[in-house]
Amino acid sequence: MRIVTIQRHLLDQQNLHPDATGELTRLLWDLTIAVKTIGSHVRRAGLIEILGETEEENVHGERVMKLDRFAQDTITNAMKRGGYLCVMGSEEDPDPIPIPVKYPCGDYVLLFDPLDGSSNIDVNVSVGTIFSIYKRVTRTGPGTLEDLLQKGSEQVAAGYVIYGSSTMLVYTTGEGVAGFTLDPSIGEFLLSHPKIEIPARGKIYSVNEGYEERWDEGTKAWVRHLKNPEGGPGHPYRARYIGSMVSDVHRTLLSGGIFCYPAIKTGDRWKPKLRLLYEAAPMAWLAEQAGGTATDGRRRLLDIVPESLHERTPVVLGSPEDVAEYERFYAGVGVEAGK
Repeated sequence: MRIVTIQRHLLDQQNLHPDATGELTRLLWDLTIAVKTIGSHVRRAGLIEILGETEEENVHGERVMKLDRFAQDTITNAMKRGGYLCVMGSEEDPDPIPIPVKYPCGDYVLLFDPLDGSSNIDVNVSVGTIFSIYKRVTRTGPGTLEDLLQKGSEQVAAGYVIYGSSTMLVYTTGEGVAGFTLDPSIGEFLLSHPKIEIPARGKIYSVNEGYEERWDEGTKAWVRHLKNPEGGPGHPYRARYIGSMVSDVHRTLLSGGIFCYPAIKTGDRWKPKLRLLYEAAPMAWLAEQAGGTATDGRRRLLDIVPESLHERTPVVLGSPEDVAEYERFYAGVGVEAGK
């Protein structure tokens, strides 16, 4: 069997596009080095005093974990000097992250969630990094907010890294979805999943049922249907929820089924949780590239034009038949979550 490193795979993908400059390849290669560093620290977190919280709060009012801060700094420092980026955006930062003037400015934009699922760090549950890459829309000079606020269908690359029993990187550049597993003995990501394809229907649903009383009526009815032994083929569905989006979506891509994080009602308002730019859009593109579907319950996630850097949205993604079934339940009661 031919052994394919991620570097070889990136070059092979580049060769599919004769007009490619190599900038995107260099960007992704540098990003793999950053996530290797993060993965090394995740595995040794309890030994190098980076478990626990800092005294900081992020833009969402959440306490910043020490490993969150390490992951943020590692990615920012690794990517700012390569000459391929004009601006970055991070879930942990309230504003766009500029490229320092002493470094050259490039044609790409990087958005990332440095450590998804970080509330699980201290209990040794799998966490991950999510990333999304766009071409800039401004012509020259430093990148701006306009470059960051693009709909997901404009992505040129997206992926995630899961730091679990093994470290795995999954990505797409619009030519399907490939997965690579880190071989720690040689320090290389090796192609382990050449073409990830999600089944048309699964038998697993992934949703935080602790919020059930605050869901819209359509989502409540949908979950009751999944639990019903007489609901149809494959019923009752099995519930699997980890609480780290990377882990839950990774399982969904490989095994099929559906991941759902609807808006919840707080007072008289519907409030989604997941961030459109940092979580929803990249995961939605991966799902679609693997043959799945991704929606907010009413519309394709990749068609949503963001209005702010930290905009939130409901997320429903996975096997196309399962997502279509959710949309029927959701539409059947006319509740517009997220309004």
